[in-house]
Amino acid sequence: MSSDLAEIVLPAALEHARAQAAEQGLSYAGGVTPQQAWQLLQDGAAQLVDVRSAEELKFVGQVPGSQHVAWATGTALTRNPRFVRELEAKLAKAGGKEATVLLLCRSGKRSVLAAEAAAKAGFANVYNVLEGFEGEIDANGQRGHGDGWRFHGLPWQQD
Repeated sequence: MSSDLAEIVLPAALEHARAQAAEQGLSYAGGVTPQQAWQLLQDGAAQLVDVRSAEELKFVGQVPGSQHVAWATGTALTRNPRFVRELEAKLAKAGGKEATVLLLCRSGKRSVLAAEAAAKAGFANVYNVLEGFEGEIDANGQRGHGDGWRFHGLPWQQD
């Protein structure tokens, strides 16, 4: 794929996500698939911020080159009251509130809450990575067997 084609396809994916978000009445820019997120990262068109807890990153794995701002912390997942300020600080050099930012969590649910909070705080281009890092729980009570970043074979690493 030529870089010209990538430039045409990726903005269209973001436009599609934005249109779907408007149809659904979402307060943030929308959702992108893990594959779209990875392509945006490869093209330098977005910043990936993992909103899972530090423990999840360490023991479950993370996307190489991603940034981290926890939406909630500890085993009780207590909401991080500094989330928006920490997100602003992480993205200051990448365009601040105008940066295209992709938020990733375990299954795509906490990252929705984080995207809503970011949009409310003035972030204009915040997207949720659908399916999350591990995906939904299957019939056997396990994650990672039907969807999610790792399921799709996208790059990740573990400490």
